[in-house]
Amino acid sequence: MNPQDLSDLRQEYSAGELDIPSCDASPFQQFDHWFKQAMNAELLEPNAMVVATVSPEGAPTQRTVLLKSFDLNGFVFFTNFGSRKSTQIQQNQNVSLLFPWYTLQRQVEISGRAEKVSVAESLKYFASRPRDSQIGAWVSEQSSVVASRCLLQSKWDQLKEKFAGLEVPLPEFWGGYRIRPSRFEFWQGRPSRLHDRIQYLPTADGHWTLQRLSP
Repeated sequence: MNPQDLSDLRQEYSAGELDIPSCDASPFQQFDHWFKQAMNAELLEPNAMVVATVSPEGAPTQRTVLLKSFDLNGFVFFTNFGSRKSTQIQQNQNVSLLFPWYTLQRQVEISGRAEKVSVAESLKYFASRPRDSQIGAWVSEQSSVVASRCLLQSKWDQLKEKFAGLEVPLPEFWGGYRIRPSRFEFWQGRPSRLHDRIQYLPTADGHWTLQRLSP
């Protein structure tokens, strides 16, 4: 493959601005405000977020998952507990989330610690999933090597027949994680690459301090 020069691929950012006086005192409220704007802008999968975890050897890995709920307690997604991300979380609870809202020339980075949600919370969400997705959770041994897609389809067909006429139970190897944030950064693209970056850090009295970071 010939070398590809991408130096001319650039765009001037001018869709908005961000300053400390305009930010909410709570990063959760600020996130809620931006998330609603992403929803209203009809972005593709506005709840898609990149989840970064670290292996025992210190090697980072990333993947995109869907945020399924958030509140003052944190940000929740669901996965197979045998997956690579889950295995790494069980060894190192430090996780980074990134919401890349390119159309709005924005991104939000959240650092925190992951913990499993209750079985009741996992069951409530699992019950809301389409039936085929429920069966899919039983089929996939997530992150394991599979010989072919035909094997996955065959297993799905077998389980669809097994659960015919029955409620699909919650797999014991499947459930949710909640990320409890220890840091937020809200990024808004600006002209001349002088981007706005506002960082939230927790204070000892349970509040948050806001800082502007150099772009």
